[in-house]
Amino acid sequence: MTLIPGAPAPRLSLPLVDGRTTDDLELGTGADGRFSLVVFYRGLHCPACRRQLAELDRRLDDLREAGVGRVVAVSMNDAERAATTVETWRIGALPVAHSLSEADARSWGLFISDAIKESEPARFNEPGAFLLDADGTVYWSSVASMPFSRPAVDDIISGVRWAQDQNYPARGAA
Repeated sequence: MTLIPGAPAPRLSLPLVDGRTTDDLELGTGADGRFSLVVFYRGLHCPACRRQLAELDRRLDDLREAGVGRVVAVSMNDAERAATTVETWRIGALPVAHSLSEADARSWGLFISDAIKESEPARFNEPGAFLLDADGTVYWSSVASMPFSRPAVDDIISGVRWAQDQNYPARGAA
């Protein structure tokens, strides 16, 4: 299923490693900035995810300055693997959600993979990133079927700034 820009984002109500829930983040409400960024990562087994989440964690202030008030990383990892992720990857400020169901991953249009290595969970989501507008609709998305080809944080920041400066609408809904 592909999410159409301008359509409401699927509900995301998941536990966070820090004990809160994604509901506490008020994603897609315009809280602390027009946009919210939801980044789906493959899980603890993924070195590309480690680099991506580390950069997001370091760049939260830059994202906020650009207008992305809320950011969350989400995976199908269970609570234990998610906690290990935060600890071993030294994620400090980035909220990390866990226990995404396969059905919910598919509702976001994510690709699903079966393990090919012992270090991987039996089934997990492939990466995706979604920028939600203040009204909870999808503004922009990028979904991949492989661990590579993720949007760079600098590209997201420059795109968000440009979109706001130009009052640019969500595109791709035709």
